[in-house]
Amino acid sequence: MSAAGESGGRARQMRAKAQEMEQAAERATDPEERQRLKDKARRLKEQSEQESGTAGGDMNPML
Repeated sequence: MSAAGESGGRARQMRAKAQEMEQAAERATDPEERQRLKDKARRLKEQSEQESGTAGGDMNPML
C-alpha cells in the first residue's frame, strides 16, 4: 500500500496546489502573471492525473 498511498497522496497535494494557483490567477491583476499561474495549474492537474493513474505501477520494483 505504501507506493500506492504515497502516489495518491502526492496526486492530492498536486491537485490542491493547482487549486491554489487557479485562485491566485483569479486574483492576479497582471494578465501575464494570470496566464502563467493558469498554465502552471493546468500542468499540475495533468501531472496529478498521471500520478493517480500510475499509482502502484513501477514505483517500487521490489514488489
